[in-house]
Amino acid sequence: MDRASQALVQGIPYGVRKTYRALAEYYNVARSTLHDRLTLCEEKAIVNLFLLMTEYGQPVRIKHIPSLAFSIACQQSTNKPPKPPGKNWARAFENVV
Repeated sequence: MDRASQALVQGIPYGVRKTYRALAEYYNVARSTLHDRLTLCEEKAIVNLFLLMTEYGQPVRIKHIPSLAFSIACQQSTNKPPKPPGKNWARAFENVV
C-alpha cells in the first residue's frame, strides 16, 4: 500500500487539523494525491453496492465502475473539481479490493 493510501486509511491523528493539507503534511504526501482519492468509507460503499447488485443478479460491468466513482468524487465538498479516473483505474480498484 502506498503512502497516500496509508494516510487515508490511518486517518487524522489527534491534534492535526481536519484538512487534506494538514493530513498531507503530516504523512509527507502531496495534497493533490490525497484530494483526488476516494475515502475508505466511499470505497466500501462502492464495493457494497456491487455486491448487492450481484446478489440481485445484476452484476456491474467493469467499464461502469469509473463513472460511479467519479459521481461519488463529485459529491465531495471541495473548491477543486475532481478529475475523472484514468483508463486503468477500475482494474487497479479491483486488485486492491
